[in-house]
Amino acid sequence: MPFLGQDWRSPGQSWVKTEEGWKNFSSDDKNSNDSDVSYCKTEDECFQENLLLAITYDMAAKKRRKDFMNNNAKIPYFHKEKWIYVHKGSTKERHGYCTLGEAFNRLDFCSAIKDNRRFNYVVRLLELIAKSQLPSLSGVAQKNYMNILERVVQKVLDDQQNVRPIKELLQTLYVSLCGLVQDMGKSVLVGNINCWVHRMENILQWQQQLDNIQINRPVSKGMTLTDLPASLQLNIMERLSDGRDLVSLGQVTPDLGQLTEDRLLWKRLCQYHFTDRQIRKRLMVSDKGQLEWKKMYFKLCRCYPVREQYSETLHFCTHCHILFWKDTNHPCTANNTESCCKPVSPQGFITLFKF
Repeated sequence: MPFLGQDWRSPGQSWVKTEEGWKNFSSDDKNSNDSDVSYCKTEDECFQENLLLAITYDMAAKKRRKDFMNNNAKIPYFHKEKWIYVHKGSTKERHGYCTLGEAFNRLDFCSAIKDNRRFNYVVRLLELIAKSQLPSLSGVAQKNYMNILERVVQKVLDDQQNVRPIKELLQTLYVSLCGLVQDMGKSVLVGNINCWVHRMENILQWQQQLDNIQINRPVSKGMTLTDLPASLQLNIMERLSDGRDLVSLGQVTPDLGQLTEDRLLWKRLCQYHFTDRQIRKRLMVSDKGQLEWKKMYFKLCRCYPVREQYSETLHFCTHCHILFWKDTNHPCTANNTESCCKPVSPQGFITLFKF
């Protein structure tokens, strides 16, 4: 009987498993030595056992190779390209097209989260991907997404800054994964479901760490915000583009809380984020006949998207179709490169790769 499976022995020979081990068994040996046959198994039993062992050995070998590859891939590799060429179709020079996952892998987002000017941009992009674009990423891109997210959380824990947006990001990602894991039969995520369950457990652990974080008061002997005149304090508050930051600032001291209730401050905030038509549809008047700008702001935030503002964003060159960071040079052949470059918002980044 031939041995089935990957084996070092020569094919075509009849090998039988005995108590002493595997032996090359032939018909002559069977007739000459009955004592050896007495403890040998039947041909059908040996065939079934050989087939089962061959399948088991083959699966074990594949599992060892897979584990070896996974162990080597545990160390994340981050690309450090400052710009990429976005090609949306096949040409004579290039075949295929650039996908969202490829762009996410190749661009240097790992270094971008270390830059305070780009941090909020990357966080917003991660949040948009978590809402709707996570299934469209490749397996490598999904793993890279989780690796970058882990570095973002670690940066927040070390710096003790930007806690609220990261908590919102983790909550959005967790809710999305809860829905996607239930549809694993539809192959919406790449990888084993146990791998994603482990990642969801990590998200819950990160959320707990952020909930238990204690902001240490910085040791400073110089002038603080409360030492400034009220006019300068209001001038600084006008630079804040998020009303929730104003509310948090007002909880520090009673004097700051009184300044954050300034009606003109909330009026400018509403006019910055929303149009006059949107404001007129959501007017709220107090008993004294005055507009409640603070209440109107939070009501408008629930009805309309707020205006996004970032210190630095990705830019797209319409002449050479290159996506790059603003402070990096890209190989452009245009005479006036500034006229060809336009900023790309996080939503525009995702829209750029919808073909």
